[in-house]
Amino acid sequence: MAVYEGARPRTIALPRRPGLREVGLPVLPRRRARAAVRARRTTAGRPGFVLGAIVVAFMLAFFSLAQEVRVSATSYDIGRLQVERERLDARLQEINSDLSRLGREPAVRKMALDVGLGQLGEPVILPAR
Repeated sequence: MAVYEGARPRTIALPRRPGLREVGLPVLPRRRARAAVRARRTTAGRPGFVLGAIVVAFMLAFFSLAQEVRVSATSYDIGRLQVERERLDARLQEINSDLSRLGREPAVRKMALDVGLGQLGEPVILPAR
């Protein structure tokens, strides 16, 4: 089993134990890391953060645009349906006025005369037996 030499904390007050080299155990070479990597200060994170911010901004703009299009389409549909309702209301009023005008006695008499029907004579009364 390989043991790293710098894995144990060192105390100042107590005497040091013998190191791994002195005991005869194999010691793995230490990796050299840059100071920026050890401090976790890399510049590679900033472009990723900027690109992520740009992507989020475009997604929010696209979502806003989609909502505007949806509201516009709904507004257009509401306007179209209001015009259709007004047209149907006008047609209903026209039909009601035609019915009230044509349903009265003078109009019925005129239409009957126009198609060739004549006025009825005096009624014939039959005596009861």
